[in-house]
Amino acid sequence: MEHAIVLFDGDCNFCDSSVQFIINHDPAGYFQFASLQSEIGQELSKKHNVPDDVDSLVLIEGGEAYVKSEGALMISHHLTGLWKLAYHLQPFPRVLRDGAYDVIAKNRYKVFGKLDSCMLPPPHIRKRFLDQF
Repeated sequence: MEHAIVLFDGDCNFCDSSVQFIINHDPAGYFQFASLQSEIGQELSKKHNVPDDVDSLVLIEGGEAYVKSEGALMISHHLTGLWKLAYHLQPFPRVLRDGAYDVIAKNRYKVFGKLDSCMLPPPHIRKRFLDQF
């Protein structure tokens, strides 16, 4: 099975919650994960020309990197339940979508805090993380 990779801010509570949400709504295991701060996360960011100022979620799918609202909407397309419908927000102007995304990303530490430690997922989930625990 083909996989997509989600890079996330490993220090951010909101990003950690987002990863848990994706895992819970991706029973097929389409997504794999790595923190942006990890060696593999940095290598993938560089390989796919992710801008240096992107520090939240990044989707790498089909050899392309999708950031900000585009990445989030592309992720939603593969989730189960009504979350799949969020993908249909793509026709909205990207400047508006990214503006809303930027407000959340800029304030995520203030609102959601930083992690002191990461959860250790069970083995069947752990294998989906590219940066080993």
